[in-house]
Amino acid sequence: MTESDARETEERLARSFEANRPRLLRVAYTMTGSLAEAEDCVQEAWLRLRGLPDPAVVRDLAAWLTTTVSRLALDALNSARARREQYVGTWLPEPLVEDRSGDPADRVTLDESVSMALLVVLERLSSAERTAFVLHDVFGVPFREIAGIVGRSPAAVRQLASRARRQVEDGRPRRPVTEAQQRELVDAFLAACQGGDLPGLIALLDRDIVLRGDGGGKAVTLQHVERGVARVAPMMLARAREGGPLDIVLTQVNGAPGLVFRSSDGERSVMAFTVDAGLITAIDIVRNPDKLARVPDLA
Repeated sequence: MTESDARETEERLARSFEANRPRLLRVAYTMTGSLAEAEDCVQEAWLRLRGLPDPAVVRDLAAWLTTTVSRLALDALNSARARREQYVGTWLPEPLVEDRSGDPADRVTLDESVSMALLVVLERLSSAERTAFVLHDVFGVPFREIAGIVGRSPAAVRQLASRARRQVEDGRPRRPVTEAQQRELVDAFLAACQGGDLPGLIALLDRDIVLRGDGGGKAVTLQHVERGVARVAPMMLARAREGGPLDIVLTQVNGAPGLVFRSSDGERSVMAFTVDAGLITAIDIVRNPDKLARVPDLA
């Protein structure tokens, strides 16, 4: 092969890889809950592809890349599980905040498949269950291909996905709202907090609402999960009164309307909402600066 042919082959391979990059990022992010780890997995897959003696022997590049990224993401997930046992406070997924200024090839598509509600539920699954569910139910990978990734038989993988599916369905909103309805709800939530309107805020929250905060020991946040409207509503008003947000932007967080704000202490936060049957059922606040490094400046 001449130098010109080699260069043309490399460029063709790079173009094919870039076309697959957004999907690969979604796969790895949904499996790990970390955009940083997802990007590492995708980059390692590219290095492995380039390292093949003859990449042309790969008949289905998309399938090869998905399998490679999935194996890397599973390894990353297993490693992360051990680290998260030592995590300070509540661990939440790294939020995805809409950024229209970056390269589309580097974005993870913001839709229901990467919702905060789904990612939080996925944390309850074993690594094998999560992999089986994500690859089959979200990305349509056949059970026989997943079997090679998790080291189980196709029948066992089918069972893993079935168990995972039941848990996911139990944790997902049963009557989700439209994006416009959630935006209205978030607007009303913000107005009630800023106006100190406790009755108005209570009317927006499910009676069993869950409030979670992730500071990772590097930012002040909740020490544990709070539950119930009687506790959560006053806490949100108190937060708004005592050094509340200075700059607030309504934007897309993991595919749904959410908030990015900077508090009086100078720290940024991302707030994601889960909505079911017209009420807010969960609020997730990420303040760990390590998880906000990729959040765009929206001010």
